[in-house]
Amino acid sequence: MRIAQVSPLYESVPPKAYGGTERIVSYLTEELVEQGHEVTLFASGDSKTRARLVAPCPHSLRSDPSSADTLAHTLVMLEQVFQETGRFEVVHFHIDWLHYPLCRRQSCPHLTTLHGRLDLSCLPSFFREYPDMPVVSISDSQREPLPWLNWGTVYHGLPNDLYTFRGKPGDYLAFLGRASPEKGVDRAIEIARRFGMTVKIAVKVDKADQDYFTAKLKPLLDQPGVEFIGEVGGKKKNDFLGNAYALLFPIDWPEPFGLVMIEAMACGTPVISWPRGSVPEVMENGVTGFIVNSIPAAVAALTKVDKLDRQGCRAVFEKRFSATRMAQDYVKIYHRLAKTAFSNHVSKRAGLLSRPAILKSPLRRLGMLPKQPVDP
Repeated sequence: MRIAQVSPLYESVPPKAYGGTERIVSYLTEELVEQGHEVTLFASGDSKTRARLVAPCPHSLRSDPSSADTLAHTLVMLEQVFQETGRFEVVHFHIDWLHYPLCRRQSCPHLTTLHGRLDLSCLPSFFREYPDMPVVSISDSQREPLPWLNWGTVYHGLPNDLYTFRGKPGDYLAFLGRASPEKGVDRAIEIARRFGMTVKIAVKVDKADQDYFTAKLKPLLDQPGVEFIGEVGGKKKNDFLGNAYALLFPIDWPEPFGLVMIEAMACGTPVISWPRGSVPEVMENGVTGFIVNSIPAAVAALTKVDKLDRQGCRAVFEKRFSATRMAQDYVKIYHRLAKTAFSNHVSKRAGLLSRPAILKSPLRRLGMLPKQPVDP
């Protein structure tokens, strides 16, 4: 198939260090190329890909201090995408919903993966205006606030050879994520202190989280038994996760997926997490780690980690979370979208469909909607 992947411009594809969405766009793009598809990637100019790259800006916006207006660059990218829609069988967006008004006014099949949280109060009124847009959630829990949309779910996946399996537990606990309150860095430090094991903290500090990091986290990072690593990527992340005794993931928000959980599984490293958001879908309690509800329960779970089969963690990753499986799932949706768009085009030319029917009928045929849409 001829496929366009449209990435956020904030990070390169793949990102140099932290960056979940752009990392998934990279894994998906490269796997689609590997499977023989003709792929065009719309992303920042410092991206690395075997696909055809179209770059509206030379560098990722996070790395370019002169690129303060992210919206301007994204609008340039959308102009580039819609100038080329005739060459694609499907356009796959990963940029939230800025493109929706344009998609409604063009005929190329399109799909949007929503990577962020959807429980925000501003979203229902917006999505009621666009219930016809084909969208993919990255977990079933992510879509719960907006159940009436035209949903499918595709779990994230990683290349099988990206992370190295380690069969022997390490001697430290790992935390990897953003330095924000909902990620639970403070919980991780307290769990490690009570368990009596060093915790290594690899975090990304965004501008929005700088005050919290300085006021709340920095004093905790100076305690004995806490080692601050900063951002990690590539081989450093592979070693960081693979050589850990366990990954601490004590989140306090409805995590849409939690990529670091399957990164740890790929290394054979068990995960200790709270049952928020996608966690019960991604983890297999007692196999890939333990799902707990409190700091004392997390400490108790850590005493059982060395009884887990690290090869079992890796086996779950290979079965459920490979990039090959992710790409195959998306290709099935691409084919359904392209087939439905072609059928509607033929019917429209024959005068069999009115404009409203053209907008609505593809959704039922995709098998992505409930028979009776749920009104929240």
